Amino acid sequence: MTYQVGDDIVVMHTNEEGKVVEIINEKMVMIEVRGVKFPCYTDQIDFPYFKRFTEKKPILQQKKPKQFLYTLPKEKSKLVEIKATTGVWLNFIPKFTVDEFGDEVVELFKIYLVNRTDAGYKFTYKQQFFGESNFELSNELTTFHDFYLHDISFDDFNDSPSFLAECSLITPDKKKSEYFDASVKLKAKKIFQLIEEMKAKNEPSVTFRLFEKYPDKAKDERPEVSARVAKDYEVYEAKRARQNLEPARSVIDLHMEKLSDDWQHMSNFEILNMQLGEFEKWYHLAVAHHLQSMVVIHGVGSGKLRDEIHDLLKTKKDVQYFINQYDPRFGYGATEIFFKH
Repeated sequence: MTYQVGDDIVVMHTNEEGKVVEIINEKMVMIEVRGVKFPCYTDQIDFPYFKRFTEKKPILQQKKPKQFLYTLPKEKSKLVEIKATTGVWLNFIPKFTVDEFGDEVVELFKIYLVNRTDAGYKFTYKQQFFGESNFELSNELTTFHDFYLHDISFDDFNDSPSFLAECSLITPDKKKSEYFDASVKLKAKKIFQLIEEMKAKNEPSVTFRLFEKYPDKAKDERPEVSARVAKDYEVYEAKRARQNLEPARSVIDLHMEKLSDDWQHMSNFEILNMQLGEFEKWYHLAVAHHLQSMVVIHGVGSGKLRDEIHDLLKTKKDVQYFINQYDPRFGYGATEIFFKH
């Protein structure tokens, strides 16, 4: 059934009436019901006059004799609807158009934050290009609701956008984490692949689960300062803590022959994970020791390790800036990081 913007509709499973406010694609439209806008499949709505004409008219019946309270049968208890909790999701709903060759292509995506849990969340959402914020929004996401964020053009995926969301509970819980953050980064090749998978599965959107269950608060494993602890552990004052950390390095080399003797037997995935783990270790030590800068030797190669490190640096709050330029010692195989101190 074909709908147009402005058409009156009725939602079949709730019998609520509304209007079509936007055509998303041939299978989905944006509707407005009682001031709330949300996407809906076209097979879940109908024209209200179809419903009115197909409904059976009530047949006038004779008045039933009065019944007294003690003669009325007991009402059966109603089944309570149980909603499935699957987590918090970031949904990309594509809007299709037809190009000059008659092919159906994606023009843009409508991005929604979707809550399918029993809790409500405060959130801060950011969409970035190359670490620079392009769109930012803070609001609340109530239980089992969808929140429209913004649109993003399909062409913008050529700039490898990243999508970040930080969530915290509307109703604080001492047993739960103060906040939880998650991010999604997409390149043009990846989003094209996901669109093809979406079409093959006949699904309405591309979805990413940010978390399934809101995380519990991390256990504080620090020992309590007591007579027993003082006996079993050496306790330092906070201002002297740096004196007891491993020394930092101003230059770190992530070539595998520097990190492991049997790296030849490791997979590419294992190698990359070890290199990134080593980078994180020395990065945090550099921050703790208040280094002004640090050089990371990642080599040239295919550029995979360099790109992963650069992506991580874009999310680090302690980084002022970083550069990957020619150096007489390392060529183009190193990145210098400058910290905010």
